[in-house]
Amino acid sequence: MPIEFKRTWSDSTLESFRDSVVRFIESEVQPGDEEARRRGHVGHQVWREAGKLGLLCTDIPEEYGGAGGDFRHEAVIHEELARRGLTGMNNAVHSIVAHYLLSHGTEEQKKHYLPRLASGELVGAIAMTEPGTGSDLKGIRTRAERHADHYVINGSKTFISNGFLAGLVLVVCKTGGAEGSRGMSILLVETEGLAGYRVGRVLDKMGMKAQDTSELFFDNVTVPHDHVLGGQEGQGMYQLMQDLPYERLIIGVTGVAMMEGGFEATLQYVNERKAFGQRIADFQNTRFKLAEIATQIRVGRAFVDQCIEEMLEGTLDTATASMAKMWVSDTQNRVLDELLQLWGGYGYMNEYPIARMYADARVQRIYGGTNEIMKEVIARSLA
Repeated sequence: MPIEFKRTWSDSTLESFRDSVVRFIESEVQPGDEEARRRGHVGHQVWREAGKLGLLCTDIPEEYGGAGGDFRHEAVIHEELARRGLTGMNNAVHSIVAHYLLSHGTEEQKKHYLPRLASGELVGAIAMTEPGTGSDLKGIRTRAERHADHYVINGSKTFISNGFLAGLVLVVCKTGGAEGSRGMSILLVETEGLAGYRVGRVLDKMGMKAQDTSELFFDNVTVPHDHVLGGQEGQGMYQLMQDLPYERLIIGVTGVAMMEGGFEATLQYVNERKAFGQRIADFQNTRFKLAEIATQIRVGRAFVDQCIEEMLEGTLDTATASMAKMWVSDTQNRVLDELLQLWGGYGYMNEYPIARMYADARVQRIYGGTNEIMKEVIARSLA
């Protein structure tokens, strides 16, 4: 009997919600994945369909157009996409953008943007990384110069998830004269018809081929003063740091779910595939490998579930979320490599989900802060 990876935080209501999520994914996302991988994005329609069904911004209060749920509802969506190896619709970044607005936006900003994110009218992106800066946010050079009634933004960003489809970009930039983190702000940039705003290439990545990761360029882009997130300059670094646990837990959630999905697909494969007159599942090496992998996934599930419960309680700290991000993404890469090996040559073919999962997983150790940065964050918390 296949191993069951139980969630401690779920209940019958959430499982009914999960059924709705699965129906949406299997009818609206999965059929178009191959085409999305070829063109480099999923298109706007799938986002709007998700919005109509209440599957965007599920943990945003109803007063701002969200579904009024909590992080568990978000986790269900992230899990069901990840376990199928569907990475094109980056709901994670979209939800992170919504949370920046919910946590730090003015009342006017929340009322103006959150309902449009929840409906799928706007796809959200956050533009942090620049060529040459990587994880070093203090080194960003994109600048917003303050004028009488507006800012003028100049600079460029790269590796921006949802960048091609984004209708709202949260741009991390330098403002004012202060140095380092004190001179950093987040500006709300609505992209449609915006003069000076340009989307560059949809980047040719090793994995996540259906996801629109793009370059963005800002050439004298003008936005009003009230487009500073929270209404006050110099709060950018503080705002970024406050929401790190949310972002890093999502990476942990998707990592465990992808391991579970890869494991289930592999278990089916080794029970059907034969070599040397017997099922691959009957070889001792296969059985021992599956035993090791199942144990690692269960350990990861227990840790991530604990983090989800802490998130619901409001007690999840940055160090613990960083541990989840680091351990899960490292384990995810190792587990998917070992699972792929059990498929033999077929595991190297992109028509099989394990090949796509293997390639898609690699970036989990990089984005959201590299795992080397995670170790630094964790180490500092131990001093």
